[in-house]
Amino acid sequence: MSTKLKQVNKLKKAPHRNDNLNDVKFVERLIKISRVTKVTKGGKKLSFRAVVVIGDENGQVGVGVGKAEDVVNAFKKAKTDGRKNLIQVPITKALSIPHGVVGDKGACKIIMRPSIEGSGVIAGGAVRTVLEVAGIKNVIAKQLGSDNLLNNARAAIVGLESLTTKAQVLKKRDLS
Repeated sequence: MSTKLKQVNKLKKAPHRNDNLNDVKFVERLIKISRVTKVTKGGKKLSFRAVVVIGDENGQVGVGVGKAEDVVNAFKKAKTDGRKNLIQVPITKALSIPHGVVGDKGACKIIMRPSIEGSGVIAGGAVRTVLEVAGIKNVIAKQLGSDNLLNNARAAIVGLESLTTKAQVLKKRDLS
């Protein structure tokens, strides 16, 4: 009997924290693939770095970076890293952000403001990709500082992370 119980317990799988992520259909967008070399005593070692934005176009978004000896493995690693770094973004009924926000990462600064319905995503480069994959349809964004694609994407994530809803502010202030 005890061996049978052990076998049954082995079959029971402990719930993982990412089990619900497998149910959701994610969209992956490649921002950049770059060829990088490491100079060693024996010569140059070539590898590829991929920067990927992953999201469900319904408020979840993450940026991932992967590096490998070939492009396919670098892309897979970046997707995995993006899934680990997913954040939840509050989206209004007008498919915009609740309020204006500034995101900083390194020398990059991203200013994002809500926009009226029908205006579309007015942003450039990596920030546009992050906002589209997050499911935000009406927003105005401006990149200031560096043109580094990875830092611009991460600055957009930092800005989106700092967004709060009206309900969250009321709860924080102990109001009904």
